[in-house]
Amino acid sequence: YGISSVTSEEFNKHLTEAKKSLVVIHFWASWAEQCKQMNEVMAELATQNTNVTTVVFLSVEAEEIPEISHKYEIEAVPTFILIKNHQQIGRLNGAHAPELTKLEMAQEGELGSVLPVQETKQSLKDRIKATINQSKVVLFMKGEPSSPRCGFSRQIVQILSESGVSYSHFDILTDEEIRQGLKKYSDWPTYPQLYVEGELIGGLDIVKELVQAGELVETLKG
Repeated sequence: YGISSVTSEEFNKHLTEAKKSLVVIHFWASWAEQCKQMNEVMAELATQNTNVTTVVFLSVEAEEIPEISHKYEIEAVPTFILIKNHQQIGRLNGAHAPELTKLEMAQEGELGSVLPVQETKQSLKDRIKATINQSKVVLFMKGEPSSPRCGFSRQIVQILSESGVSYSHFDILTDEEIRQGLKKYSDWPTYPQLYVEGELIGGLDIVKELVQAGELVETLKG
């Protein structure tokens, strides 16, 4: 028993061999501190489930096996997917040890989203305007600057830190309405997104171009 770190070929083999067992898959990245914590949680669960006919634990390095990450729509790490009979029956985004334990124990049934539902009387457009103007420079990213949850967010945080310019951030993984609404509002389909004085500057590629041109600090200061 234990956790199997798998390649693409091994992954499909494990799913086939699992048959009717529950499969718990941890999508992780070596640079994400949260993944190390959740690896420990998963290892503990694996030691508790010594009967491999009941639960199979797999570990997938998300950026190393992009075809599997794409298949399960992995946009940030850590993410846990639960599969039974080749069907996805559960999903957990983020480092939530108690929730992972609950999901693993539930094993099957209708498993709702673990993300908090934010109720507000404000219209979505008003909320977006308020958020992009919450400070002079605002970064919309996956995760927090201290613990980014995707490689692109990690890179842009590093660039902004090196610029020395202060900025605020918004974790789009905590608010699905803003996450989807901002894409349409600014006609920009991907994240991260950087705003200065309420205006979209762009994503990671644009920011890198500004760095190469020596114009990033000037742009951020307005």
